[in-house]
Amino acid sequence: MISINHNAPVMCSKSIPINASCEKVWKILTDINHWANWQTDISNPKINGELKPETTFTWKTGGAKINSTLHTVEPSKKFGWTGKTFGLFAIHNWTLTESNGITIVTVDESMEGFLASILKSSFNKNLEKGMLHWLNLLKQACEE
Repeated sequence: MISINHNAPVMCSKSIPINASCEKVWKILTDINHWANWQTDISNPKINGELKPETTFTWKTGGAKINSTLHTVEPSKKFGWTGKTFGLFAIHNWTLTESNGITIVTVDESMEGFLASILKSSFNKNLEKGMLHWLNLLKQACEE
C-alpha cells in the first residue's frame, strides 16, 4: 500500500468499529459505482474497469470532480487510491481488521498542493469532518 504523505500540509486518520464482517464492509466500501446509494456527499461515482490496482474512477464530492486511481486492492483487508482535483493531490487508504465479528475500519488521508498549503487549517478541519461523516455512513450501511 502506498503510504500517505506524513509531511503533507493536510492529513487525517480516523477509525470506527462496525458490527459486521470484513467481507460485508469490503463489499459495500469497494462497490464504487454504488457509493452514492449510502455516501450522501458523493455523486456520479464511476469505475472504469475492474477493481484492481491502476484502475481509474471518477466521482464528485463538494462540487469537485475527482479523478482517482486505485493503488491497493487486498480483498477484505486494504483498499486505497490516489486522487487529483484543482491542483490537489490526495492519498486515501482504508484498512479493515476483524476481531470477534467486529470490523475496525481505519481511514488515512493526506492532501498536498497549492490550495492545501494556503488553506491548511480549513482543509484539515473539513477533512476530519468529512472522514467522520464517511465512516458513520459506512457503519450505518454495513449494520443495516
